[in-house]
Amino acid sequence: MAYSADELNQYAAFALRLADAARGQTLQYFRKRATVFNKAGVWFDPVTDADREAERIVRRMIGKVFPDHGVLGEEFGEVEADGPWRWVLDPVDGTRAFVCGVASWATLIALEYEGDPILGIIDQPYTDECWFGVNGKTVFRHGEDEVLCETSGLTDLAKARISTTDPRANEYFRDHEAATFERLTRASRLARFSLDAYAYGLLAIGELDIVLEAGLQRHDFSALAPVIEGAGGVITNWSGEKLGADDRGETLAAATPELHKAALAILNEKTI
Repeated sequence: MAYSADELNQYAAFALRLADAARGQTLQYFRKRATVFNKAGVWFDPVTDADREAERIVRRMIGKVFPDHGVLGEEFGEVEADGPWRWVLDPVDGTRAFVCGVASWATLIALEYEGDPILGIIDQPYTDECWFGVNGKTVFRHGEDEVLCETSGLTDLAKARISTTDPRANEYFRDHEAATFERLTRASRLARFSLDAYAYGLLAIGELDIVLEAGLQRHDFSALAPVIEGAGGVITNWSGEKLGADDRGETLAAATPELHKAALAILNEKTI
């Protein structure tokens, strides 16, 4: 480790300040009929002023306090670092939920050291819930209450509660990926949808057991690993490699190594 515990603690405190600042912006627009813009042409990829304003203020704070740090954000691209540190931002993960008034969207903030995330935040401002993973543990804050996170500990796939944002083919999943997810749901107990990054927070506190996604980008998944791993879970791509090793933005998060192994086996089954 090329950084000190004191340095990491400083960054951790600052990351929570960033999350609070983003809250101040996003809550101004949520359930206020925010104007929706489509940034992807034919394919609907929504963005609102909440996304943009939250990222602007967080970027300004980082630039003022840590001007040598890089920043990668969903809305305004990348500013390269002068050193090993990079902040990765998704001010509103789950904009579709946001514009429908559903409180499953979240602000994602990660800090990477030489490309590896060392802290991650999943923050849901409206419900006042925050998951913060750093130093090998994850803390869940709900209002004034604070507890250490622990996954469900489930090892039996047949009893698993599984989630993905959208199971349909030609949305986030390609046809074969949707079919793969369907095989996994048939092997599990129940499935719930449309939770975006909020699902990973639920996994970290033992309320879900598996979350599977594809079509994600760096800003969507960088914050997830410190949260899931700090709660005792496992998170990789669909081949069991580190996040970002594939070109499809795959994530497989599970409550235990045993459950993760069982899910991987189904994901990589050879079908005719």
